[in-house]
Amino acid sequence: MKARIYNILEKEGSHANLVFEYSIVTLIILNVVSIGLDTVRDLNPLMVAILNVFEAFSIVIFSVEYILRIYISDLTHPGKTRLRSALRFIFSFFGLIDLAAIIPFYLPFLITADMRFLRILRLIRFFRIFKLSRYNSTLQLIWNVIREKKSEFIMTFFISTLMLLVAAFLMYYVESPVQPDKFRNIFSSLWWAVATLTPLGYGDVAPVTTIGKIISAIVAIIGIGLIALPTGIISAGFIEKISKKDRENNEDDIVCPHCGKKISG
Repeated sequence: MKARIYNILEKEGSHANLVFEYSIVTLIILNVVSIGLDTVRDLNPLMVAILNVFEAFSIVIFSVEYILRIYISDLTHPGKTRLRSALRFIFSFFGLIDLAAIIPFYLPFLITADMRFLRILRLIRFFRIFKLSRYNSTLQLIWNVIREKKSEFIMTFFISTLMLLVAAFLMYYVESPVQPDKFRNIFSSLWWAVATLTPLGYGDVAPVTTIGKIISAIVAIIGIGLIALPTGIISAGFIEKISKKDRENNEDDIVCPHCGKKISG
């Protein structure tokens, strides 16, 4: 019984798993649409009733799935004991998402805020579909690049944060005397720095002094380079990985002793 449930929920490539994955993804997408419709004012009473029934139906499906995943957790998250396996699943990334998807329905009186929007996080499960298709290796490649280049990303984040702080302090001391309502403090200036260093460009806060405009231009130009840094890191790592994979494939080729042509290994 447990093995059959495991095959349906986790065994990649099987027909049962494929049907299950597509069904869950369809249900998740419909839930997102439902949440959107639920925000519409003066909604037809019939539609409200349908949404409530669909909400209850979804919770039942998601709850059953969550319980079944705990049931097979000793297969998906092996531990020394069943309890430890269950806890490893519950506190795993997808386990927490599953819990967040159903907990708002069961705790309406303890939590006053509307937390149903957390179910949108379950859309992350949508990417499990890519395990069943040719995109799997590409997604894994990108993830490996990000993981291997994490030190470069940390350095980029540090430099960007430093630039934001420097730009905010400079603009505050230059512009606050003439625009005290716009540059009230360093935090207001920090919002300007974020909008200038990134492509946000809201323009709700802008310098009026000559020095302020010069600083703004310099910060904007530097921001173009800072935004390009992470992209360059990922691109370089991606190309490096593809080149390495091609070399490994070439090494696996077998040369035909008669014609001299390479035969794929």
